[in-house]
Amino acid sequence: QLRLVESGGGLVQSGGSLRLSCAASGFTFENYAIGWFRQAPGKEREGVSCVTVSGSSVNWIDSVKDRFTVSRDNAKNTAYLQMNSLKPEDTAVYYCAAARATCTNVDLSYDYWGQGTQVTVSS
Repeated sequence: QLRLVESGGGLVQSGGSLRLSCAASGFTFENYAIGWFRQAPGKEREGVSCVTVSGSSVNWIDSVKDRFTVSRDNAKNTAYLQMNSLKPEDTAVYYCAAARATCTNVDLSYDYWGQGTQVTVSS
């Protein structure tokens, strides 16, 4: 069964940190780029970061480039999004997704999606 399961979300104060995990099963994880997206209330879903098959990272939002780090552990079939110095504007549901091709912030390019995990940053 093909699955992506996010975990690690929660409520944190401004300036705090969270590490999101994306556990994959049912497909060859190492052959897929893993993207992280988020959707805030009343807003469109947007691409945040992505880790390529080779382990390189891509960030699409300028405001997170110095605060968020994406990584992967192929031995554990898991990708991570380390989020530091969190701000209230980072509040959103965060999703991970797997793409057979390279990283892209076009969500239609992704084959599999997780169910999302809520991140709430209080001021």
